[in-house]
Amino acid sequence: MRLLDDLTSPPKERYAVSQNNVTKLVQPGSFSDPLTEILRDGARTLLAQAVDAEVAAFIAKHADLKSEDGHQRIVRHGHLPEREIMTGIGPVVVRQPRVRDRATNGDDASRIRFTPALLPPYARRTRSLEVLLPILYLKGISTGDFAEALSALLGPDAPGLSASTIARLKEIWGDEHARWHKRDLSTRHYVYVWADGIHLQARLQEEKQCILVIIGATPEGKKELIGFTDGARESAHDWRALLLDLKRRGLSMAPKVAVADGALGFWKALGEVWPTAREQRCWVHKTANVLNKLPRKLGPKAKRSLQEIWMAETKVDAEAAFDAFIETYTPKYEKAAICLAKDREPLLAFYDFPAEHWVHLRTTNPIESTFATVRHRTIRAKGCLSNKTALAMVFKLVEGAQKTWRRLNGPGQLPKIIQGVKFTDGLEVAATGDRQAQTAAA
Repeated sequence: MRLLDDLTSPPKERYAVSQNNVTKLVQPGSFSDPLTEILRDGARTLLAQAVDAEVAAFIAKHADLKSEDGHQRIVRHGHLPEREIMTGIGPVVVRQPRVRDRATNGDDASRIRFTPALLPPYARRTRSLEVLLPILYLKGISTGDFAEALSALLGPDAPGLSASTIARLKEIWGDEHARWHKRDLSTRHYVYVWADGIHLQARLQEEKQCILVIIGATPEGKKELIGFTDGARESAHDWRALLLDLKRRGLSMAPKVAVADGALGFWKALGEVWPTAREQRCWVHKTANVLNKLPRKLGPKAKRSLQEIWMAETKVDAEAAFDAFIETYTPKYEKAAICLAKDREPLLAFYDFPAEHWVHLRTTNPIESTFATVRHRTIRAKGCLSNKTALAMVFKLVEGAQKTWRRLNGPGQLPKIIQGVKFTDGLEVAATGDRQAQTAAA
């Protein structure tokens, strides 16, 4: 037996481990990353320099102001207490310079105050971090697991991100979404609108949730989120309910153009609520629908033929390219030709509007590009999240993306559209009197 033990148990000294070879395993939340520390130090230095520069510019702006005794009125006055700003690389300590107005008392309403744009009052976390939290929620991280997940991302010293804090943030964002959903629209007017139904797997139901989205262009050319709610397969009933809700809250003026794909539910609802709005079909969706009805080998050539239609300089040229496509593909691929032909008029409506706006009117890209990112950030986990909370989280992501939306080209043309000025092939049509004057001059 002893021989067997000797054979099966290698010599102890072979397994002896010296103290120098013992490696302590890294525990969750206890790691130290020198590179991250260097980045934080650099961020702290850059932030301090940026705030100092902002203070210097503020004081220089008021350099001509003098106090009663002839001294400069606006001066530096030490620093405010340190505070931590939670960032994507963990907490960064900042010290905001204090600015004093010598000519007034502390409670004087006329006192000139300095508020740095980089450090809003009471800010405790960056906007990028506020985007991260909804993403984690939609990915399936529960409230109780946020602290562990965030400590792995931000370091062990991530304050103010406990389960109770996350729960309060969730409530705040839910309230923000509710207030936005009930906001008054009586002073708003949108020249163009884009509508689409977005299907997400955002911890909602067994099936993908359809979110109805409407974006509008203001008379100044800025794009804004107008409508945002859940729906059932883009039905006419749900679209009608959304449009009527916007109208009840004061959005009485119909847009000049509505851009959407071929979903019949939206167009039916639009005709009932805003019958004067022109229809413009999305060329990206239409191209995909047509190509799906053709053999894959014909895809590149057919796509070029479709591009010749919507890239044409004039409507006449577009009509000719349209007819050429129908004539070419009807004999063997009638379904593809019918798919294109049935929407001829709404596909070419953009030619009756300023050429600067064509790139915006030909597609629902403002919605597609925004939700392409949101869609990849969400998964489905049945029963983990209510519709109300999920919508609030997605709304928070869209609200953040809204700040980067591209403004319309040629915003100066929008007032003309509102006034009813006519355009042909993207150019303003001269009034009758102007045409007569031009003819006489010639």
